[in-house]
Amino acid sequence: MTGQTPSNQAQEMSVEEESTVQPIVQREVRLVQEILPHPNDRETVRSDDEDHSAEEDNADDHGAQDLEDDLLDGYPADTDTLDLIHARLPSLLPLSLPSRFPSLQRLCVRQNQISHIEPEALPPTLVELDYYDNKIGHVEGLEGVPGLESLDLSFNKVKHIKRVKHLKGLRNLYFVQNKISRIENLEGLDKLENLELGANRIRTIENLDTLTSLTQLWLGKNKITHLQNLRPLSSLKILSIQSNRLTKLEGLEGLVSLEELYVSHNAIEKIEGLQHNKSLKVLDITANRISKLENLSHLTQLEEFWASSNILHSSTFNDLEKELGGLKGLKTVYFEHNPMQREAGVSYRRKVQLALPGLEQIDATYVRPL
Repeated sequence: MTGQTPSNQAQEMSVEEESTVQPIVQREVRLVQEILPHPNDRETVRSDDEDHSAEEDNADDHGAQDLEDDLLDGYPADTDTLDLIHARLPSLLPLSLPSRFPSLQRLCVRQNQISHIEPEALPPTLVELDYYDNKIGHVEGLEGVPGLESLDLSFNKVKHIKRVKHLKGLRNLYFVQNKISRIENLEGLDKLENLELGANRIRTIENLDTLTSLTQLWLGKNKITHLQNLRPLSSLKILSIQSNRLTKLEGLEGLVSLEELYVSHNAIEKIEGLQHNKSLKVLDITANRISKLENLSHLTQLEEFWASSNILHSSTFNDLEKELGGLKGLKTVYFEHNPMQREAGVSYRRKVQLALPGLEQIDATYVRPL
């Protein structure tokens, strides 16, 4: 551009820029035309989208059917036990279990996404039904399975126990880790042997009078403050009421068949109230506020005594033989994490064994009887 005037240079640059910009604009226009359909083609595009959506729905339906077929593939019609664990099932209805398995007796659908018990989905022949770890909020839909002997609704969202009175043959009932605040609506279940209500919001032991066959009652991790209303449970063998708010051992006089009592992690200050529980084999008072061994010498059937993490001092060594020495069946004791262990130092275990020479286990350590 040597020898050109500034105006000529500018005019030439303008021409060059225009020649450069014009292809770019044309390319952009073509790109826009490719992305945006012509107005006359919009109906065609919309129609294609609708067809595609319908195809997706059909594919989903076929996929669900394939999943159901895969889940039940290989099960013969006379199957009596079915485990559908962690299968991401939101419902049992599509499986057509009553018609597919007319002899089904045990159904386990743990760890799914079921939010309702659907009566049409349950074969009437069931004797065991397990909905552990689902999303069920209400007890319902069990009218068509009157022969149930075991029902597990643990780890759900149940707030009230109800609609189970008609299950007269029920032997095991599990409501662990729900949102239950009251024991209720269990009248007439006179064959019930095992009731598990741990990890709920229960404050009072009540409404158990008619459960005369009950042998196991699990109430750990609730908000119970008193042992009460237990007298009718004369067949009870196991009572677990750990991690509650108990301050006193009481109300156990009617439990003449009791073999195992678990009251750890409460605020109990004294061993008492066990005069009528002479069948006890296991007594767990771990993590309470017990400061003295007493009222134990009459428990001649005792085999295991757990008293770790209390406030038992070295004076307890003098009480060991008096309270536990005559219990010939006693094989296991736990006294670790008490002041007596720290105060005795390395001689702690030896002192326990000298007082109770028949022991086979002290804390977590097996020992040879002397």
